[in-house]
Amino acid sequence: MSLVKQKLLIHAPSLAIGAIIASVVITGVIFGFNNTTNELEILPTPTIGPAEPEEITMNTFVSNGSPVLGDPNAPITLVEFGDYQCHYCNVFFDTIEKDIMKNYVDTGKVKIIFKDYNIIGPDSINASHGAHCAGEQGLFWEYHDMLYSNWTGENNGWASPRNLTMFANEINVNMEQWSECMDEKPHSKTIIESNNDAQALELTGTPAFFVITEEGKVTKLFGAQPFEIFKKVFDEQLEK
Repeated sequence: MSLVKQKLLIHAPSLAIGAIIASVVITGVIFGFNNTTNELEILPTPTIGPAEPEEITMNTFVSNGSPVLGDPNAPITLVEFGDYQCHYCNVFFDTIEKDIMKNYVDTGKVKIIFKDYNIIGPDSINASHGAHCAGEQGLFWEYHDMLYSNWTGENNGWASPRNLTMFANEINVNMEQWSECMDEKPHSKTIIESNNDAQALELTGTPAFFVITEEGKVTKLFGAQPFEIFKKVFDEQLEK
């Protein structure tokens, strides 16, 4: 497996990593990360004994996330792990994602799943709850877009409870239902499990992306890479 270094555009607790593009194939076996190379390796069949590192399966990539954006039958799945307060997640939303939508999602070639990786602060978690509560009314992506469209920084109050309520009102959710959801937080498990998935994948920052083919090949990209990088990966997989 080759590792290709790119300029790293990622919010991370530690920036002592290089941006990586790495490909693996998920074929029904269980995978885990090699702590030395940060590549995926096949693990032996689990046996009863001391606790082992969390196993990596296809569910690690696609479960505990958003509704699918795009054609559910698109041959490629793009999974993004993001934090709504993350600067480079916002850069991806403002620039790169628009080209991906126009050239690949709207044309039925790629579908997108967003997964929470809340690494910046409590407002990040509250924003995730807001999106999932809007999702109960079929408006997850509208709320997701509203959050990033109103991004102004990290931990500066733009994602306060008051503002999250205002965003919900602007996309015309049923406010009584949304507010009840925010109070009861029924999506806590989904958000926690999504964060656990990110940690199982040893992600050190946001945004992080996984491009998954119908055959189960997974390509990992770190950071808000230029559209040309995504295009190269998509086109290579679509041509096979």
